[in-house]
Amino acid sequence: MAKENEFSRRAFLAGVTGLAATSQIAAGGQSADPPVTAKTVQKLYKVPESREPNDLQFVPEGLWILDQVDPNQAFLVVPEDGTILRTIQTESLHGSGITFGDGMLWIGSTLGKDKYDPPRTLKVDPMTGKTLKWWVTNGYGYYGGSTPEGGTPSGAHGLKWIGDKYWMAVPATGRILLIEPETGAIVRSIPGPGTTQRTHGLAVDGDMIWCVNSDDRAIFKLDSADGAPVAKIQLVREDPEPHGLDIDSTGTLWYCDAVSGWICRLV
Repeated sequence: MAKENEFSRRAFLAGVTGLAATSQIAAGGQSADPPVTAKTVQKLYKVPESREPNDLQFVPEGLWILDQVDPNQAFLVVPEDGTILRTIQTESLHGSGITFGDGMLWIGSTLGKDKYDPPRTLKVDPMTGKTLKWWVTNGYGYYGGSTPEGGTPSGAHGLKWIGDKYWMAVPATGRILLIEPETGAIVRSIPGPGTTQRTHGLAVDGDMIWCVNSDDRAIFKLDSADGAPVAKIQLVREDPEPHGLDIDSTGTLWYCDAVSGWICRLV
């Protein structure tokens, strides 16, 4: 465990060498408060088979929903009403991120089989759920109230494909990492938004990235070049808590709540 943790930390530090970061950004927070974009939460439906939906990914065939009840299933559904088109059983544990690229699903498994096992990122067959390849998640570790003495290491949360790579929110780093898929190597990174490190779902919107900070109940729009926040959607306590996130072909943001089970749209 110690060697794996040391390796992951060295790899993470190597990937962010040369990036400027203030002490506040290193702690996961942004100093600037961006303008608020007004949105209304539409609670669309719950998928009965998906008790704890933790991330979303649109594909031409529909909408993938990653459930975090262990071991995790993923459901391909009709976006409009949640009708299940396909269910796959994955080897992910407490999965918090899913994306689709190069014909495959990529899933952030935030827990290991043993309490002290490092979290993994999985390359998954979208037809069978079989893991084709896996990596120890770069930058995994402890954050918030979780410590080596009283918690388990945490890995990737939101994942989203862009070009031939994917973005990955890793709360323990306080950053969003651009990852080379077939090696798990960090290409570069930007700071995560909000007052805490609890970054979660991601959505790619051209040159911008939308990123959930679940503790803030907010969704930030970031410049993908440097992570500068340019807009913010602020939810209220009565809204379902934001966890997973994606954006549809019309530019509308959708999110899911692993606590209440709601699939929501922001209009």
